[in-house]
Amino acid sequence: MSEKKGRILTGDRPTGKLHLGHYVGSLENRIKLSEEYETFIIIADVQALTTNFDEPEMLEKDVMQVTEDYLAAGIDPENVTICVQSMIPQIAELTVIYSMLVTVNQLERNPTVKAEAEQHNYEEMTYGFLGYPVSQAADITFCRADLVPVGEDQIPHLEQTRKIVRKFNNLYGEVFPEPEPRIGDFPRLIGLDGKAKMSKSLNNAIFLSDTRENVKNKVSQAVTDPARVRLDDPGHPEDCPVFEYHKAFNEEEVEEIRESCREAKIGCVACKERLAEKINQFLEPMRERRKKYKNNPDLIEEILYSGTKKARKEAEKTMEKVREVMEIDYF
Repeated sequence: MSEKKGRILTGDRPTGKLHLGHYVGSLENRIKLSEEYETFIIIADVQALTTNFDEPEMLEKDVMQVTEDYLAAGIDPENVTICVQSMIPQIAELTVIYSMLVTVNQLERNPTVKAEAEQHNYEEMTYGFLGYPVSQAADITFCRADLVPVGEDQIPHLEQTRKIVRKFNNLYGEVFPEPEPRIGDFPRLIGLDGKAKMSKSLNNAIFLSDTRENVKNKVSQAVTDPARVRLDDPGHPEDCPVFEYHKAFNEEEVEEIRESCREAKIGCVACKERLAEKINQFLEPMRERRKKYKNNPDLIEEILYSGTKKARKEAEKTMEKVREVMEIDYF
């Protein structure tokens, strides 16, 4: 810790494969910052149950999948602590304590909670779903994190965490730093269908584990500028989802493509072919790293066991401080 600037906590719910939106929104920052900060990455399997409570048998496979994606993306398990939420009981204890400091009205007003409830067509929310931001606050603070690399949609959750931390510290004594957000260069990657966000559930994503052929097929079906009907029609790149991907993954050619599109010097098919090639070039190192872990669950389990053991020790240090300042360390 003496050589590091501070501590990072970030993570994901294990609800399937990670995609390019996860990478540009958070993963890229995690990898860069792990050289400067002590980094914890939590796989929030309990929070996955807020929407997948009827399929708990899927969790083990999804936990392994997300971990494999982390490692393929370049997360170094020698430099980063990867841990499993449900196997750190102190997080559950901290969640209960935090729940006393948050009103139902605050949770119901959370824009991310409202958006997800609408997405899942929840007319009534479960206690666990409504309390997701409280659980996430415990995730962030169990290791007393200073910085949280997040996607733009997670900012309301982080602000709720900051409010909880302020209230706790004011009531009982200084235990937690107020965690700061760190948003990636592309905080929200548009979906292939032109929807506001790339998402697993909307089936509009390119996954980090996609093959070259998968990428080509998905990009070929991506929506483009709706006003450009014929090849010789001038394009409007600012209205084209494909151009957004060029900005994220083809920086060296993006200005040329912008002008060629506007002057109708490049068609949508050729534009998509160039994009698919650039995305495949970007994913190729991940494919190489993935070979080490693919079909090797023992190695992944070893990384998770070691990381969770370390995180559990850190969580207990935090809870000792919490119980002390709250005067509930009875014996």
